[in-house]
Amino acid sequence: MIAAVTGPSGHVGANLVRHLIDEGWTVRALVHDEEKGIEGLAIERFNGDLLHRESLDKCFRGADVVFNLAGRISIEGDPGGHVHRTNVEGTKNVVEACLACKVKKLVHFSSIHAFNPIPLDEEVDESRSEDDRPTTAHYNRSKAEGEHEVRKGIDKGLNAVILNPASIIGPYDFAPSLMGETFLKLYHGELTALSAGGFDFVDVRDVCQAAIAAVDHGKKGENYLISGQWLSVKELAQKVKKVKGVKAPRIALPFSFLYSILPFV
Repeated sequence: MIAAVTGPSGHVGANLVRHLIDEGWTVRALVHDEEKGIEGLAIERFNGDLLHRESLDKCFRGADVVFNLAGRISIEGDPGGHVHRTNVEGTKNVVEACLACKVKKLVHFSSIHAFNPIPLDEEVDESRSEDDRPTTAHYNRSKAEGEHEVRKGIDKGLNAVILNPASIIGPYDFAPSLMGETFLKLYHGELTALSAGGFDFVDVRDVCQAAIAAVDHGKKGENYLISGQWLSVKELAQKVKKVKGVKAPRIALPFSFLYSILPFV
């Protein structure tokens, strides 16, 4: 089986490529400007970008499955419109390239943040409506709109599934990701305040296993929420303290403040 992977050098991408290789897949990687996460791996490299359709066609042609992981994360709005262009227009290009290249299946990575978080006291599942609030973050809106583009492709005959992972943690986080950076700050004692809130964390290796399972078992047009274990920020800090032996922060801040500084996938 041949897999084409966008965003192969990101946290999830670097892990997924390794999982695919281990399972005997031939992997094609659409490389934008960073290869650190995939250096030395036995893969085919294609230079390109989600916004350059021709590069997508070259990478996808002959592939059985496309895993679309490439995206732009922002907790600072959308300066320059890069978040929308990458997560919405880029997804549209991926969908159109999949249709043109007759790809058998698209596994599209969205986010739990495409779902409306309100009401906060109820468990989120795949039946939750999308986050279309006027005040929602640009990133959240872009992931929901990216899903719209996938569904347009499904209406045209594309076999696609959408994955919505929660907050991803785990190995091969080379950059590091924003979540990985937060862990490092806790580890080095650089965060001086915590919040009473918490997050649902999922191991990146479990996310990769779910993505590969979606190829054969994911139903066309379905969303799949990938979550793990909910931890309060205090519990998280205590786990880091146990590993490093550092003193956990004690100052409590409003959860709204923590939400503004902690990144999400």
